[in-house]
Amino acid sequence: MLTFGLIVLYVKDVAASTAFYRDLLGAAPVESSANFAMFPMPPVMLGLWNRDEVKPTPSGSSGALEIDFRVADAQAVRDTHADWAKRDLKIAQPPVQMDFGYSFVALDPDGHRLRVMAPNRS
Repeated sequence: MLTFGLIVLYVKDVAASTAFYRDLLGAAPVESSANFAMFPMPPVMLGLWNRDEVKPTPSGSSGALEIDFRVADAQAVRDTHADWAKRDLKIAQPPVQMDFGYSFVALDPDGHRLRVMAPNRS
């Protein structure tokens, strides 16, 4: 059986992305170097890798996937949106009700999509 353990984002500036995610997640990286940083994001880890150092060279672009953060309810979505907007994160989609739940989308410094959502209750 395979165990899923790490999401890696290819970034332009590891130091800038590390500072961004340290502030956003409220946690320090558990590993950090000039070309890579890793944050605990239970149940997985989030890696930030200098895209110029990745082999083989990646062919995708930022924004081709998203990381979803689950929150308890629509009010938590609105509160997180207000907080992230205050921090000057670029908001790609304001809070909206969608088929799967209430959510919004922000972008990190490299344009990776960060969705905050409260799933619909069944």
